[in-house]
Amino acid sequence: MNVVSVLFPARPITYLHSEKQFKLRKNPLTLDVRTEEILRDDLKYYFMSPCEKYRARGQKPWKLGVQILKIIMITTQLVLFGLNNQLVVSYKEENLMAFKNLFLKGYSGTDEDDFSVSMYSQESVYDSLFYTIDQLSRLRELTVGPVSYAEQADGTVVPLVICKEYYRIGEMQPSDEYYDIDSQTETVCLSLDPRHMATWKTDNASFFKLDFYRLIDIEISFQLKGINLQTVRSREMPDCYTFSGVITFDNKCHSGKVKIYLDIDAQSNACKNWRISGTAQKNTHYLLVFDGFVIVVCLTSAVLCTRSIVLAVRLLQRFSKFIRENYNRDVCEDDKQEFLNGWYVLVIISDILAIVGSILKMEIQAKSLTSYDVCSLFLGTSTLMVWVGVIRYLGYFQKYNVLILTMRAAFPKVLRFCCCAGMIYLGYTFCGWIVLGPYHEKFEGLSRVAECLFSLVNGDDMFTTFAQFEEKTTLVWVFSRVYLYSFISLFIYMVLSLFIALITDSYETIKNYQKNGFPTTDLQKFLKEQKDFPRVDPDTDAAAEQRAPSQPALSGLCCCRRVPKDDTVILIS
Repeated sequence: MNVVSVLFPARPITYLHSEKQFKLRKNPLTLDVRTEEILRDDLKYYFMSPCEKYRARGQKPWKLGVQILKIIMITTQLVLFGLNNQLVVSYKEENLMAFKNLFLKGYSGTDEDDFSVSMYSQESVYDSLFYTIDQLSRLRELTVGPVSYAEQADGTVVPLVICKEYYRIGEMQPSDEYYDIDSQTETVCLSLDPRHMATWKTDNASFFKLDFYRLIDIEISFQLKGINLQTVRSREMPDCYTFSGVITFDNKCHSGKVKIYLDIDAQSNACKNWRISGTAQKNTHYLLVFDGFVIVVCLTSAVLCTRSIVLAVRLLQRFSKFIRENYNRDVCEDDKQEFLNGWYVLVIISDILAIVGSILKMEIQAKSLTSYDVCSLFLGTSTLMVWVGVIRYLGYFQKYNVLILTMRAAFPKVLRFCCCAGMIYLGYTFCGWIVLGPYHEKFEGLSRVAECLFSLVNGDDMFTTFAQFEEKTTLVWVFSRVYLYSFISLFIYMVLSLFIALITDSYETIKNYQKNGFPTTDLQKFLKEQKDFPRVDPDTDAAAEQRAPSQPALSGLCCCRRVPKDDTVILIS
C-alpha cells in the first residue's frame, strides 16, 4: 500500500491508495451499488409519462383511462343537471314577472333601478294599494298558470297580511320649519282571508287612512303554491313550489316618491299527492344509476391519486435517506417539490366535490332535497377542476409544457405585483364610492365601484361612464374627470403593461432554459447517473474550505448552489 501525504496550510490530510479502493481515512463513504440502481430505476419510473411506463414495464395506464372516463361522465352529468336547472330558474323568473304584472298597477315590464314602480301622489298610492289587494283576492280567475293560495297544516288558507309602519307621534309644518317627531315606530297589521274579501275595504276603512308624513312603509305578505309542469317534457317528475311574496310601499325617504318593491322567495319541495303516467319515473331511475356510476369512478380516481401521493412520499424518504447517508446533507427544496405533485391534490379535490355534488343530485332526483344552487356549485367547480387537470397530461409534450412552466414561473411575481396594484385599486374604489356614489349609479356601492373600475381597465363602458356624470355640481364634475382620467391612464398604460411584461419575461426565460438547458439539481444528476455529487463532511475542516468566503455557514448544507435570490433567475425542474 502506497502512502501519499498532502500538506495544506491548515492541517495535513493523508490519503491511502490501493488497487481496489480509494477512500478517505476519516468518514469513509461506501455506496451500495445495487440499492442505488434500484432507487434510480424507481425514481425514473415514477417520473415517466403513462405511455413511457407502458413501454418500460408494460403497465397499463389505468389512472389516465379513469381520468378520461371521469371527464366524459362528469361533463355529461353537468350538462344534464344544467338543462334541468335552467328550467327551474326560468320557472322562478317567469313567475316573478307574472306576479309583477298581476299585482302591481302601472308596471311597465321593466324595473326602475332596484324597484318596480314609483308613485308621486296620495291618490296613486291608494289606487295601487287597493289594486294589489283586489288582484290578490281574484287570483284564481286572473292567473293562467297552475298557482293557488297556500294552505296551513290544518287546511286553512294562509292569510293575506297587511302591515304599516309609522312614527308613533308626528307633527310638522314645513312652511314654519317646525317638526315634532318621535323616533319610536309602531307597526299595525291586518289579516285577511284572500278567498272571502267581498267587503274588506268598508270593514277596515280606518286602517287604510294613511298619515303620509308619519308613514314609513306598507308591506303586503302572501303565500302561493305552484307546480312546475315543464319538467314533464324532459321526462322528469314535476316539483311543487311555495312562493312567499312581499310587496312593499317604501316611504322611508319622505321625498315625495313612494317606491314599490315585489320580492319573491321560491322554495321547491316534493309534491305530496301525485300520479304521473309515462316514462318520467323510469327515466329518473336511469339518472340515479348514472350518478351512482359517477361516484364509483370518482372514488376510483381519488384512490389511485392518493396511492400515487403515498408512493411519492415513500420515494422522497428513500431518496432523502440515500443522500443523507452517502453525501451528508439534506435534499434541497426544489427536489422535494418534484415529489409533491399538486395535480394529484387538484384531482382529489375535484373528486370529492364531484362525489358530494352527485349525492346532492341524486337526492334532488329522488325529491328529497331541493338545493339546486348548492348542487350546481359542487358540480360546476368539480368540472372546472377536472378540465384544468387535463393540462397535466399535456405537460408531457414539450410544446404544451411551455404554458405550464410559464404559469409556474410567473405566478410568484404576478402575485406580488397584484398585491401592490391592489392597494392602488382599493384606494380608487373607496374614493369613487364616497365622492361619486351619490351622483352615478355605477358608484353607489363598493362592489359596483369595483366592477365599474374593472370594466374600465378592460376598456368597457368608457364613454357611458363619462357621459352619465351630469354637471350637477362643478366641483364633483371636475373631480370625476380627474378621477377617471388618472385611473385609466395609470392602470391601462402602466399597471396592465407591467403585468404583461412580467409574464412575457417568464416566457422568455423558459424558452432560454429549453434551449440552453434547465438548472440541474441532485435529483436530476442522480437520474442521469452522474456520480459527481460533492461529498461534504461537516466534521472536517475540508468542508469549511469548500464554502465560498462570502457564503454563510449553512450554505454548505444546501444541495442546490444558487445565486443570490433575484426575480430574473428562475429555477424550474
